[in-house]
Amino acid sequence: MKKNLTTVAFKGTKEQEAQLAALIAEYKGKEGNMMPVLQGAQEIYGYLPIEVQKMIADGLDVSLEEVYGVATFYSQFQLNPKGEIAIAVCLGTACYVKGSGDLINKVTELVGIEAGQTTPDGRYSLEATRCIGACGLAPVLSVNADVYGRIGPDDVKGILEKY
Repeated sequence: MKKNLTTVAFKGTKEQEAQLAALIAEYKGKEGNMMPVLQGAQEIYGYLPIEVQKMIADGLDVSLEEVYGVATFYSQFQLNPKGEIAIAVCLGTACYVKGSGDLINKVTELVGIEAGQTTPDGRYSLEATRCIGACGLAPVLSVNADVYGRIGPDDVKGILEKY
């Protein structure tokens, strides 16, 4: 059963805003400034919420659509914060053919969010990733820095209960 999701509240600080303003000032007017500003903003905030994207658009004198377009095009950028418990399921070829699709479906069932989402309370986030280099352990699921391999959907609940 899916939970009714709401947006995770943005919790930026004045210090972060000052860091972002300094970063924007450093790159304003320079050719190719969007990528380093987005990368720096993500380092500052941990992700790129719409509030940060608006600050970048205003600061670089570009449209919000342009900032959003770049942020959503490149997989390195996160639009949602990672949860305290960051779950990732590898959907690379080796993992997928060994059943990782069933793993991600089980996580969705248990936690109530789809890949790319974070629960409103910020406790869980779920990402569908590509190959993480553990093909011999397929299928693979990771929780924070812990990697679990050669597992099935019936193992997921017990793994999540550890956290």
